[in-house]
Order: sequence, then structure tokens, then C-alpha cells
Amino acid sequence: MRLTAYPLIALLACGSALAATITGTVTYDGKVPTLKPIDMGADAACAKMHGAPQPSDVLVLGAGNTMANIMVSVASGLPAGKAFPAPKDPVVMDQKGCHYDPHVFGLMVGQPFKVLNSDGILHNVHALPKVNAPFNMAMPPTVKESTKSFGKAEGMFMIKCDVHPWMSSYAGVFAHPFFSVTKSDGKFSISGIDAGTYELTAWHEKLGVQKASVTVTGSETKAVNFKFSAPAAK
Repeated sequence: MRLTAYPLIALLACGSALAATITGTVTYDGKVPTLKPIDMGADAACAKMHGAPQPSDVLVLGAGNTMANIMVSVASGLPAGKAFPAPKDPVVMDQKGCHYDPHVFGLMVGQPFKVLNSDGILHNVHALPKVNAPFNMAMPPTVKESTKSFGKAEGMFMIKCDVHPWMSSYAGVFAHPFFSVTKSDGKFSISGIDAGTYELTAWHEKLGVQKASVTVTGSETKAVNFKFSAPAAK
């Protein structure tokens, strides 16, 4: 028994380790535009939360022009028919400081989507998917949280507040867990992926989509970088 059990244990241990990781950095190339800051003066309660106009969420850069709020995901190459169970823990979007946080996020089909109202004022969550059913949910001061979910995979779509028009987020619903959103350091990491060749997409709300093909084997970590730039003037 010992002679047959050991190879099986070794095989299982080896198999669990044979999952690759794709990492990378997203940067902005070219002259950085000057974006109009967010003026919350239309709502005194929102303006009171901040001492000055807030920076735009449209282009958030870090040192070296690394880019935040880029959704990087596996677009193709996963085994057909393979199911990936959705996490039971919710993805949380907070309404705090009259701002949606996070600005860009992903969740899996069927995963809970919890919306918080930390401001204690009237907000509104108007989700605009095209594949899933849209919804328009008022959140008065007495409603501190609400939970929804999405039943189908869908590319990035907008969530907006009809009460405060400067408030917006973008969500993507995936049938798999292989996606990552960059912070201001521009870095992403997609782990636990089987050996194979995949197409990645990097999405930005105004600058479109960049694509890259990557092949991974075994338990390696492979880097794929993306670069965005403003479209040329016509």
C-alpha cells in the first residue's frame, strides 16, 4: 500500500502546483490631459464632505504614469464547458463621500453584489447592463445596504447615480475568476490558471481595449504589459 500511495500523493501535490500566474503593469503613454475636477456643489451635503473639488476618476495615474481602474481579464482560451463556482463572499461597492468605491470592479455570475450607503443621505444605484436585467434602486438614508446578483456573464457596463450625476462605476460579470483590476501602481495578477494559450483584454472606460496573447506552462509566472494612449486627433 505504501508503494502505491506515495506516487498518488506526489501526483496530487504536483498537480495542485501546476497552475500558472499572469502578471503585468499597465501604463499611460503620451501627454497627460488635464481633466476637470468633480464639483459636488450641486448638493450641499456632498460638498460638505470635501474641502475642495475632487479629482476625476476617468484617468487615475501613479508614479511613472501607471494606470488605475483597468480591468484585465482572460477573454478566451479556457476549457470549454468547465465550470467555476462563484464565491459566496460578496463584492462590495460603497457610496462614500458621494463617490462609488471601487470605480471599476468585477464579480462572478451568481456572486452577491452588496451595495453600501455609508453617507447616510439619499443615493441611487442605476445599473445599466445589456445582457443582465438592469435595475434602478433608490437608497434613502435609512437603507444602509442592499444586495443584488447577476445571472449571466457580461462585459463592462456602467452603474450611475441619478441623484448625483458625477457618481459612476463600471462592472464586469465573469463566468470564471481570471480577472484583475489595477490600482494606481498599474499592476495586475491573475493566478491559478492552467497551462495553455490565452487572450487577455485590458479595458479602460474611455481609451477602449488592448489585447495580448500569452502562453503559460506549468507553474510559471509570466509578465504581460499593456500601454494605453490618447487617440490621435482627427
